[in-house]
This record gives sequence, structure tokens and C-alpha cells, in this order.
Amino acid sequence: MTDLYWSYSDVAKRLGITTGSLGRANLPEPDAMIGSIRGWRPETIEAWIPTRPGRGVGGGRPRKNVPTTEPG
Repeated sequence: MTDLYWSYSDVAKRLGITTGSLGRANLPEPDAMIGSIRGWRPETIEAWIPTRPGRGVGGGRPRKNVPTTEPG
């Protein structure tokens, strides 16, 4: 069986952000390195997502395109 690793761009795609924005994230240590290429197991990233600051964790600025609901 072959192990599956996500690349930097795969992680950005999973998060719905650009690779430029991902550069500001404090990613976990990679599970594999091939030369200078980093790879993460999907379960490593899935476990890390709830711990990252920003959207959904009580930090960051809300997106402008998200509709707000008015009370009443």
C-alpha cells in the first residue's frame, strides 16, 4: 500500500486559501521530506485545522462576502 501525502498546494486547497496565504500559517512539521519538498499526511492536517487561529477558531476578520443574518 502506498502512503498518501499532501503537498503545500494540496494543503492550501483543502483550506480554501492560496499558497501565499498558507505561508503565514504555522503549519505542523511535515510527515515526509523529499529534498526540500514537504509532505503531510491528510490526518495530520485534519488534526491541525481545529487548532489553527483564524476563521472558525475565534480569531481573524470575517470575510466580506459572507452574508450576515439580521435578528427578527
